[in-house]
Amino acid sequence: MTTLVGSVELLDRALGYTRARLSTVRPDLLDRPTPCEAWTLADLLAHMEDGLDAFTEAAGGAVEVRGGSCAAGRVAALQEKACALLAVWARPAPADVVIETTSAHVDLGMPKLVAAAALEVTVHGWDVGQATGERAPIPAGLAQQLLPVAHRLVGPGDRGVRFAAARAGTAFAPYDLRLLAFLGRRVGT
Repeated sequence: MTTLVGSVELLDRALGYTRARLSTVRPDLLDRPTPCEAWTLADLLAHMEDGLDAFTEAAGGAVEVRGGSCAAGRVAALQEKACALLAVWARPAPADVVIETTSAHVDLGMPKLVAAAALEVTVHGWDVGQATGERAPIPAGLAQQLLPVAHRLVGPGDRGVRFAAARAGTAFAPYDLRLLAFLGRRVGT
């Protein structure tokens, strides 16, 4: 995405896909494993809540990376935060966003940051679907737009830390399978 409007539209589609996956979460499923190694569905939901908070905070121009949340299984809160995220990025925002960690100070342009949010929201929505047994594929058009975002954002230094190693795939596989394989997700297991 090269424009903020295009990235916000992509985020809207990502949130729609993921909200539908969240509607399948039930309390009795929170201990189920996810495609993220050693994470339960409850862990994933807490991570998603932290991510939505951070991407929403970024619309104010800065993000302070903090530790993980303990609030697991809060689907209603996630859905509300997803709506708030879209609303905050649909209005005028700063020209770039500063991300502060204990070891880095990173400036990101808004379109790239919002596209990153769309990628994270979508892939974690897919993860939720896998954990609940719903297994809804990522829509082809959404996956097609997210694939170049993933290639721009996920580098070798992210492997083994934020993402598993890319999985072998064919250049002729559907876009959703190519996206998931690039991000190290196992499909169909």
